[in-house]
Amino acid sequence: MYYEVVSQCIQSLKNFEICLDKAERHAAQKDFDVQVLMSWTLAPDMKGFVYQVQSACNYIKATAAWLSGQTPPRHEDNEVTLADLRARIRKTLEFAESVPEAQFADGARQTVKLSWAPGKKLHGEDYLLQMSIPNIYFHLAMGYAMLRQAGVDVGKMDFLGPINFVDA
Repeated sequence: MYYEVVSQCIQSLKNFEICLDKAERHAAQKDFDVQVLMSWTLAPDMKGFVYQVQSACNYIKATAAWLSGQTPPRHEDNEVTLADLRARIRKTLEFAESVPEAQFADGARQTVKLSWAPGKKLHGEDYLLQMSIPNIYFHLAMGYAMLRQAGVDVGKMDFLGPINFVDA
Protein backbone atom coordinates (compact mmCIF):
# COMPACT_ATOMS: atom_id res chain seq x y z
CA MET A 1 0.00 0.00 0.00
CA TYR A 2 2.91 2.33 0.59
CA TYR A 3 3.75 2.37 -3.09
CA GLU A 4 0.18 3.17 -4.17
CA VAL A 5 -0.48 5.79 -1.50
CA VAL A 6 2.80 7.55 -0.98
CA SER A 7 4.87 6.93 -4.05
CA GLN A 8 2.24 7.14 -6.79
CA CYS A 9 -0.37 9.53 -5.39
CA ILE A 10 2.25 11.85 -3.97
CA GLN A 11 4.09 11.93 -7.30
CA SER A 12 0.82 12.78 -9.03
CA LEU A 13 0.28 15.69 -6.65
CA LYS A 14 3.85 16.88 -7.25
CA ASN A 15 3.22 16.70 -11.01
CA PHE A 16 0.11 18.81 -10.53
CA GLU A 17 2.00 21.42 -8.52
CA ILE A 18 4.32 21.91 -11.51
CA CYS A 19 1.22 22.71 -13.59
CA LEU A 20 0.47 25.60 -11.22
CA ASP A 21 3.76 27.12 -12.40
CA LYS A 22 2.60 26.70 -15.99
CA ALA A 23 -0.70 28.37 -15.13
CA GLU A 24 1.13 31.32 -13.61
CA ARG A 25 3.38 31.70 -16.67
CA HIS A 26 0.37 31.41 -18.98
CA ALA A 27 -1.47 34.17 -17.14
CA ALA A 28 1.61 36.41 -17.29
CA GLN A 29 2.10 35.77 -21.01
CA LYS A 30 -1.55 36.43 -21.79
CA ASP A 31 -1.66 39.38 -19.40
CA PHE A 32 -4.51 38.28 -17.15
CA ASP A 33 -4.79 37.76 -13.41
CA VAL A 34 -4.09 34.11 -12.59
CA GLN A 35 -6.68 34.47 -9.82
CA VAL A 36 -9.34 34.06 -12.54
CA LEU A 37 -8.44 30.36 -12.65
CA MET A 38 -9.23 29.81 -8.97
CA SER A 39 -12.99 29.73 -9.58
CA TRP A 40 -12.79 28.04 -13.00
CA THR A 41 -15.22 25.18 -13.63
CA LEU A 42 -16.02 22.87 -16.52
CA ALA A 43 -19.78 23.01 -15.98
CA PRO A 44 -22.18 25.32 -14.13
CA ASP A 45 -23.04 22.68 -11.52
CA MET A 46 -19.42 21.68 -10.89
CA LYS A 47 -17.16 22.67 -8.01
CA GLY A 48 -14.32 24.99 -8.96
CA PHE A 49 -10.58 24.60 -9.40
CA VAL A 50 -9.71 25.28 -5.75
CA TYR A 51 -12.11 22.56 -4.62
CA GLN A 52 -10.51 20.04 -6.98
CA VAL A 53 -7.07 20.68 -5.49
CA GLN A 54 -8.40 20.61 -1.92
CA SER A 55 -10.19 17.33 -2.55
CA ALA A 56 -7.15 15.61 -4.07
CA CYS A 57 -5.09 16.77 -1.08
CA ASN A 58 -7.78 15.61 1.36
CA TYR A 59 -7.90 12.11 -0.10
CA ILE A 60 -4.11 11.79 -0.11
CA LYS A 61 -3.65 12.87 3.51
CA ALA A 62 -6.66 10.84 4.69
CA THR A 63 -5.44 7.74 2.92
CA ALA A 64 -1.93 8.07 4.29
CA ALA A 65 -3.38 8.54 7.77
CA TRP A 66 -6.13 5.91 7.84
CA LEU A 67 -4.01 3.19 6.24
CA SER A 68 -1.15 3.81 8.67
CA GLY A 69 -3.40 3.76 11.74
CA GLN A 70 -3.52 7.53 12.28
CA THR A 71 -6.09 10.28 12.23
CA PRO A 72 -5.68 12.68 9.30
CA PRO A 73 -4.45 16.16 10.11
CA ARG A 74 -7.11 18.85 9.79
CA HIS A 75 -6.58 21.40 7.03
CA GLU A 76 -9.01 24.27 6.73
CA ASP A 77 -10.54 24.63 3.27
CA ASN A 78 -9.77 28.34 3.06
CA GLU A 79 -7.47 28.57 0.06
CA VAL A 80 -8.25 31.35 -2.39
CA THR A 81 -4.97 32.04 -4.21
CA LEU A 82 -2.42 30.03 -6.14
CA ALA A 83 0.02 30.58 -3.26
CA ASP A 84 -2.59 29.17 -0.86
CA LEU A 85 -3.00 26.09 -3.05
CA ARG A 86 0.75 25.57 -3.19
CA ALA A 87 0.88 25.76 0.61
CA ARG A 88 -1.97 23.22 0.84
CA ILE A 89 -0.17 20.87 -1.53
CA ARG A 90 3.07 21.19 0.45
CA LYS A 91 1.31 20.51 3.79
CA THR A 92 -0.25 17.42 2.25
CA LEU A 93 3.05 16.21 0.82
CA GLU A 94 4.86 16.88 4.08
CA PHE A 95 2.38 14.80 6.06
CA ALA A 96 2.07 11.89 3.62
CA GLU A 97 5.83 11.66 3.11
CA SER A 98 6.39 11.67 6.87
CA VAL A 99 4.58 8.35 7.35
CA PRO A 100 7.17 5.55 7.38
CA GLU A 101 6.58 2.68 4.97
CA ALA A 102 6.45 0.21 7.88
CA GLN A 103 3.32 1.93 9.23
CA PHE A 104 1.36 0.76 6.17
CA ALA A 105 2.03 -2.92 6.95
CA ASP A 106 -1.49 -3.43 8.37
CA GLY A 107 -3.17 -0.98 6.00
CA ALA A 108 -5.30 -3.59 4.25
CA ARG A 109 -6.77 -4.62 7.60
CA GLN A 110 -7.52 -1.11 8.85
CA THR A 111 -11.17 -0.10 8.83
CA VAL A 112 -12.11 3.32 7.58
CA LYS A 113 -15.31 5.15 8.52
CA LEU A 114 -16.82 7.33 5.83
CA SER A 115 -18.03 10.71 7.08
CA TRP A 116 -20.63 10.94 4.31
CA ALA A 117 -22.00 7.42 4.97
CA PRO A 118 -22.77 7.18 8.70
CA GLY A 119 -22.44 3.66 10.05
CA LYS A 120 -20.56 2.43 6.97
CA LYS A 121 -16.95 1.25 6.98
CA LEU A 122 -14.51 -0.11 4.44
CA HIS A 123 -11.50 -2.33 4.87
CA GLY A 124 -8.28 -0.49 4.07
CA GLU A 125 -7.69 -2.18 0.75
CA ASP A 126 -11.23 -1.46 -0.43
CA TYR A 127 -10.92 2.13 0.80
CA LEU A 128 -7.70 2.53 -1.16
CA LEU A 129 -8.94 0.91 -4.37
CA GLN A 130 -12.61 1.94 -4.41
CA MET A 131 -12.46 5.40 -2.84
CA SER A 132 -9.04 6.95 -2.56
CA ILE A 133 -7.23 6.24 -5.79
CA PRO A 134 -10.27 6.91 -8.02
CA ASN A 135 -11.06 10.16 -6.18
CA ILE A 136 -7.47 11.39 -6.14
CA TYR A 137 -7.12 10.88 -9.87
CA PHE A 138 -10.61 12.22 -10.59
CA HIS A 139 -9.96 15.51 -8.81
CA LEU A 140 -6.47 15.90 -10.27
CA ALA A 141 -7.80 15.14 -13.77
CA MET A 142 -10.54 17.74 -13.32
CA GLY A 143 -7.93 20.27 -12.24
CA TYR A 144 -5.85 19.49 -15.34
CA ALA A 145 -8.94 19.75 -17.53
CA MET A 146 -9.78 23.15 -16.06
CA LEU A 147 -6.27 24.43 -16.68
CA ARG A 148 -6.33 23.03 -20.19
CA GLN A 149 -9.72 24.60 -20.93
CA ALA A 150 -8.33 27.93 -19.70
CA GLY A 151 -5.54 27.67 -22.28
CA VAL A 152 -2.71 26.50 -20.04
CA ASP A 153 -0.30 24.28 -21.97
CA VAL A 154 -0.70 21.07 -19.98
CA GLY A 155 -1.16 17.59 -21.34
CA LYS A 156 -0.91 13.91 -20.61
CA MET A 157 2.83 13.93 -19.94
CA ASP A 158 2.33 16.69 -17.37
CA PHE A 159 -0.23 14.46 -15.68
CA LEU A 160 1.94 11.33 -15.84
CA GLY A 161 5.19 13.04 -14.90
CA PRO A 162 8.46 11.14 -14.82
CA ILE A 163 8.26 7.50 -15.93
CA ASN A 164 10.68 4.89 -14.62
CA PHE A 165 11.64 3.19 -17.87
CA VAL A 166 13.96 0.18 -17.77
CA ASP A 167 16.63 -0.53 -20.29
CA ALA A 168 15.55 -2.94 -23.04
